Amino acid sequence: ERSNLAGVRHILLVLSGKGGVGKSTISTQLALSLRHSGKKVGILDVDLCGPSIPRMFSVQDNDVHQCDSGWVPVFVDQDKSISLMSIGFLLEKPDDAVVWRGPKKNALIKQFVADVAWGDLDFLIVDTPPGTSDEHISTVEALRPYKPLGAILVTTPQAVSVGDVRRELTFCKKTGLRVLGIVENMSGFVCPHCSECTNIFSKGGGEELAKHAGVPFLGSVPLDPQLSQSLEEGRDFIQEFPKSSAFPALTHIAQQILDGTLQRSS
Repeated sequence: ERSNLAGVRHILLVLSGKGGVGKSTISTQLALSLRHSGKKVGILDVDLCGPSIPRMFSVQDNDVHQCDSGWVPVFVDQDKSISLMSIGFLLEKPDDAVVWRGPKKNALIKQFVADVAWGDLDFLIVDTPPGTSDEHISTVEALRPYKPLGAILVTTPQAVSVGDVRRELTFCKKTGLRVLGIVENMSGFVCPHCSECTNIFSKGGGEELAKHAGVPFLGSVPLDPQLSQSLEEGRDFIQEFPKSSAFPALTHIAQQILDGTLQRSS
């Protein structure tokens, strides 16, 4: 029987031991960057208690429909170049809380992996919740038969965040998940008026961790009000703000992922 993931070429997981470091931001911008490189991308949002992906693409009012092979994902644009699946589309009201025990969460994650009709995709990005427990184990186990490309780990520069992400490295090692690299998000704030960079959360923790762990450092993404505004309003930051300070960092991360997949397939 043909699997719904049979047409997906590469599966990436976006992980972090800590909440609030910007996993959904990185997932969203990576999808947009890859789309602008001519790729078809899906995002599977397995953050069941805090699904923010629908809001970031301004499609939170869309419904999920059934087809013969399962759930049809929500498409962001008419070209169907970015498709999304999230529990956010399945809640009756946007303020509904998901008050579920582990087994029910795990069952939904398995259903998300098996029953979404993605069609042909170049990349499926899996946006995960914080931590290293139930949802992560279920996601990795459900995706294992499809040989995920690996994981991108997101941290902010300060030691507290880096410590939590270090545990995520251990999780990847224990579950046999390849680490594609580390992204340091919220790395300094570039003033839009004078262009001076202020390191609000210190600097360099992510790069130091990558060096220590022997994994690639994919880049530092500065705090950028234009990026925050784009996410709030569901706009395409990559298209609209090419002169912003975060733009080169985000497109460089996507390019490294593309280069890595080309090397592995050659």
